[in-house]
Amino acid sequence: MIIYNASTKEFHLQTQYSSYIFTVLKNNQLGHLYYGKKVQHRESFQHLMTERQRSNTSYVYEGDERFSLEILKQEYPSHGTTDYREPAFQILQENGSRITNFEYKSHDIYRGKKRLDGLPATYVESEVEADTLEIILYDALIDVEMVLSYSVFEKFNAITRAVKFRNYGKEDINLTRALSINVDFFDADFEMIHLSGAWARERYMKSRKLEQGIQSITSTRGASSPHQNPFLALKRPTTTENQGEVYGFSLVYSGNFLAQVEVDHYDVARVSMGINPFDFNWLLESGESFQTPEVVMVYSDDGLNGLSHTYHELYRKRLARGKWRDRVRPVLINNWEGTYFDFDEEKILDMAKESKDIGVELFVLDDGWFGKRDDDTSSLGDWFVDKRKLPHGITGLAEKIKELGLEFGLWFEPEMVSRLSQLYEAHPDWIIHVAERNRSHGRNQYVLDFSREEVVNHIYEMMKKILSDASISYVKWDMNRYMTEIGSLKLPANKQREVAHRYILGVYNLYERLTTEFPDVLFESCASGGGRFDPGMLYYTPQVWTSDDTDAVERLKIQYGTSLIYPISSIGAHVSAVPNHQVGRLSSLDTRANVAYFGVFGYELDITTLNAQEKEIVKRQIGFYKDNRNLLINGIFYRIESPFENDGNVTSWMVVSKNQEEALVGRYQVLSLANAGLKRLLLKGLNADFEYQIEGLDGTFYGDELMHAGLQIDLFPGEDWSTDFSSRVFKLERK
Repeated sequence: MIIYNASTKEFHLQTQYSSYIFTVLKNNQLGHLYYGKKVQHRESFQHLMTERQRSNTSYVYEGDERFSLEILKQEYPSHGTTDYREPAFQILQENGSRITNFEYKSHDIYRGKKRLDGLPATYVESEVEADTLEIILYDALIDVEMVLSYSVFEKFNAITRAVKFRNYGKEDINLTRALSINVDFFDADFEMIHLSGAWARERYMKSRKLEQGIQSITSTRGASSPHQNPFLALKRPTTTENQGEVYGFSLVYSGNFLAQVEVDHYDVARVSMGINPFDFNWLLESGESFQTPEVVMVYSDDGLNGLSHTYHELYRKRLARGKWRDRVRPVLINNWEGTYFDFDEEKILDMAKESKDIGVELFVLDDGWFGKRDDDTSSLGDWFVDKRKLPHGITGLAEKIKELGLEFGLWFEPEMVSRLSQLYEAHPDWIIHVAERNRSHGRNQYVLDFSREEVVNHIYEMMKKILSDASISYVKWDMNRYMTEIGSLKLPANKQREVAHRYILGVYNLYERLTTEFPDVLFESCASGGGRFDPGMLYYTPQVWTSDDTDAVERLKIQYGTSLIYPISSIGAHVSAVPNHQVGRLSSLDTRANVAYFGVFGYELDITTLNAQEKEIVKRQIGFYKDNRNLLINGIFYRIESPFENDGNVTSWMVVSKNQEEALVGRYQVLSLANAGLKRLLLKGLNADFEYQIEGLDGTFYGDELMHAGLQIDLFPGEDWSTDFSSRVFKLERK
């Protein structure tokens, strides 16, 4: 997977379908040569170098008017020594200098992959799954070492990268910029794909043509955020869902990030990604080290679906961990939209009993069970039960729900505190804030300072007690507030710009301790819905609450965009009541379920308010999902028709089993059309030679016919596409 040409000092990283090649330059720094479709290995790739003379350019060596870092493609560039593009890193030294000279010192190639200190990352279950290259670069003047790590997952067709800085010098240094990757391309003939949005409309797919200058997406909120996801892709203009070249870059991190493409005056594109340098500085004292997060790079020449298949498989199998990684998930019902804060034990038990009768397997008690929490103004941080509502406590309620034959789950928001709480009264200094400055609030709450070990320890002990005392099999971990007035009373002045990163390390630490202590509990991440849906979270929680917006029509865009990177086994998707609580839309129970099937399925409503007919429909839906959830969780997902293209009126997607013997197809139409023509749906991923039966249709169809001639959807008996918000899910099985 990793080949070293000793005579030319070249490194060739090969996955099953891609090659990544770089070299040691004449100045002993690293130069990039190629990234793309797999090429045959050869003894030298020096012909790929771009060294040449150009006008109005600075050169490294006196008398040499060919060797300029402005022209060369680089691997991990610095600033100030003939390259005027934005660098991958920058180090402020005690004498005020930002100039460095990191030269190649040595390298090591080994089987397997090491863990990253305190950070989530992809992993191997066997050393043969990946090879790792570690390159040591060294700046002798400041006695600082940099370790560039590359891990190659050959079968998963992915390459991961990260960087570690080690200060062996006598003087302290400041890392003012420490990104995880840099990739310089041959050209800039790309469209940049990213996932943008806001609360209730997360991860919409956006595309823009690259132009000279910098195109970037960022977060400065202390979380990856619903506004931008820590991911970007570069695709060729002719690339579609199913064919053409595309490069993906995904950051395994949950905090402030930067993902950018800089196109220079020669129309060369440079991709950079990592911790956001804005408001960041890390004081690296003598003898200390700093680890950057990991970036997962994927190349595909099978279009966006091909890119997604790689990310889905890798993230499902070698990023998510634990007991629930490979298991189908229970059908749950969450009481939040059914009751909000207004419930008691009797109400919850009534909902649980009726849920059990229709096939639900897990009942989740959401916000409002602790402290004196009757609304969102109080009690966060007081993780002890409110016995006005639950006189027998969480332990007693969990036992009663277990007696009904259901598993029991519980909501927490451990990273926050309310001003009206015992925790805040005792420790007002435990929030992120700046002394003698106003303290802004969001949702009447404040962010606990998880950069402080004692704060994380306190929350851990409270959560540990509840999870130890009660029979709890699921935890919904919420986070509803971004950072303002970022500061910590515990840290000295020269470390205040470390707070946001230290906070995320504290969050990861708490997750690690709790998931290790309670390995049987299914943890689900949430951040006002999808405000922290990122690879860092998937390392600790195999599923994420995708959006607070449960409207079926809005969910088409949200789930379609999310699927660009994340497997549907991670996409929490629920059926809620109508009129929908977010947008007020009325849609049928069938359409709401038809969208939610393509995710981790559940309900978000008061089941006791449904009439007998509706309960029968729900019972049928749960039965259908249980019959097909193994296919849905473990199958290969294909996007077919996009809600972001044309007029966005039709969306379709499908899941195919790995043996291609069965499939589920979903098609959705937002608005009815007057006098519409016949519609055909071209299916994907089937075996051309297999003969398939389609539920609801007579006869059989060969896979090649369904993929190339298509399926005339108007043929389905009883299907009415003349109504708004119509949908259909149909099953294919090999004859």
